[in-house]
Amino acid sequence: MSSDDAGYVHRPGETDASAGSRDSSEAGASREASGSKSDATSDGFGARGWVLVGVLVLCTLIIPGVIYVRPGVLSAVGIPYTVSLLVLPLLPAAALGLTAVWAMTAATHDAE
Repeated sequence: MSSDDAGYVHRPGETDASAGSRDSSEAGASREASGSKSDATSDGFGARGWVLVGVLVLCTLIIPGVIYVRPGVLSAVGIPYTVSLLVLPLLPAAALGLTAVWAMTAATHDAE
């Protein structure tokens, strides 16, 4: 093994506590040198992630709940009952599809 190998290196006379503190300081220095964010300072989902979560909740809980509780909600607008049972499930599918395309185009645009 060479000394520049990133694997385990035994140093005689060194305790586990001092090895752990040295390893964490070396890892912090390499993280700072690479310019990457640490997990503590990461934004997490970000705005796109929360939009995706909102659309997913809307499509899996809200719209199916409307179909279950008030299946004839579109008949007040003049749309027949059977057509509303076809249209209401298409709304979540279209919303999820459009949101997925938006998120991917925004993610690939940010990567450039």
